Amino acid sequence: MQAYIPFSHASRLGAGVVAAVAGTGLAFIVHALVPSVPAMTAAVALGLLSANIPATAVWIAGRARAGLDFAGKHLMRPGIVLLGLKVSIMDVLGLGWFALLLISFVVLASFAGSYGAARALRLPREASLLIATGFSICGASAIGAMAAVRRIRHADTVLPVALVTLCGTVAIGVLPLLIHPLGLDPREFGAWTGASVHDVGQVVATAQTAGPAALAIAVVVKLSRVILLAPIAAAAGIQQRLASRQALRDFLAAGTDAPAHPGKLPPIVPLFVLGFVIMVAVRSLGWVDPVVLAAAGGLQDVLLAAALFGLGSAVRVRTLMDTGGRALLVALIAWLLIALLGLGAVWLMV
Repeated sequence: MQAYIPFSHASRLGAGVVAAVAGTGLAFIVHALVPSVPAMTAAVALGLLSANIPATAVWIAGRARAGLDFAGKHLMRPGIVLLGLKVSIMDVLGLGWFALLLISFVVLASFAGSYGAARALRLPREASLLIATGFSICGASAIGAMAAVRRIRHADTVLPVALVTLCGTVAIGVLPLLIHPLGLDPREFGAWTGASVHDVGQVVATAQTAGPAALAIAVVVKLSRVILLAPIAAAAGIQQRLASRQALRDFLAAGTDAPAHPGKLPPIVPLFVLGFVIMVAVRSLGWVDPVVLAAAGGLQDVLLAAALFGLGSAVRVRTLMDTGGRALLVALIAWLLIALLGLGAVWLMV
């Protein structure tokens, strides 16, 4: 029998995708009018707004929900693949081995510290993992990658994405105010921004306030963090696979029959993470024309903005206020931790 999608479901899917596209267009308009607001941030904010104002809330939660969930999950992955075209190994290596070791230490220490704080405050294991990933590596993109690797439900990614976007947005306004109190020159401020702000767009928006020298080093330092997405995702995939094998062995050791449909073991590295690595290699080898790179970068921004609009549209402010207090505290701890670690690394690096 040939599989088909019921017309009613396809209609709801289409309605949500159209809403995500419209929200993405508005996000880019906001960015064009106010360049200091990254399009990704605007997309999340507009999605959250659409879910919480009476004029659109019912439609967003009802007819459009399936399509918005589709956008939040399935548009994120090709966006992560194309993100690899922004990373050149040559640029990263240009920082020097000592700087790369410091950046790796910042990522790993902030990951471990954020995860530990989340577990200490009794957040669920999945939420703890996603918050640690988003704050330490590259925001919502890293959260989407980790959720896919660990097969975490799409609904469980909504709160971590909202928190990492909130803190990254606040950083755009707060970090430039600290340049003079901390005695940072433009290069030091740029390196600090790249080492501690979450999303690439937020890094650009923050660093450019201190001029082109700050922006140049901020982007390279940030992309050095982004490239760690692949090994950390691979490590998570290996751990998940080993855990699945152990669970099956424990099940059989208990003397009961194996389940009729135990399901496939999760892949060690999902295809989209491999795609990310391939795109990094392609960019590093100089095989892509600058015009193609620019077009791919634009498409990547559109895909991630649409995905983030879909994720933002699943956040209900009332639910967030009721259930997100401890998560907000963890997010603030994670933000402060990576900011302090990043600042310490910059004073050693620059």
